Amino acid sequence: MTDKPRITILYCTQCNWLLRAGWMAQELLQTFSDSVGEVALIPGTGGNFEIRIDGELLWERKRDGGFPGPKELKRRVRDIIDPERDLGHLDRGSLES
Repeated sequence: MTDKPRITILYCTQCNWLLRAGWMAQELLQTFSDSVGEVALIPGTGGNFEIRIDGELLWERKRDGGFPGPKELKRRVRDIIDPERDLGHLDRGSLES
């Protein structure tokens, strides 16, 4: 087993959010391929969309007011698993806004 973080994405199958969950998983795997041990998709119901790192809630659709964009999600993940990491244009773009 790896000691790298496990990210889970719980998505609502009734709401057809599989594509969104898959897209978020791809974005995280592309950016953090060396830093995460796994990104798992978990089918659920009831309008749920939650992203967790090692069981700790990172994003919840109702609590956080919708779905995360890739930039916001990557920043939140980085802040937990590798706070010193530079996200390149994502970080520099935030300085301009």
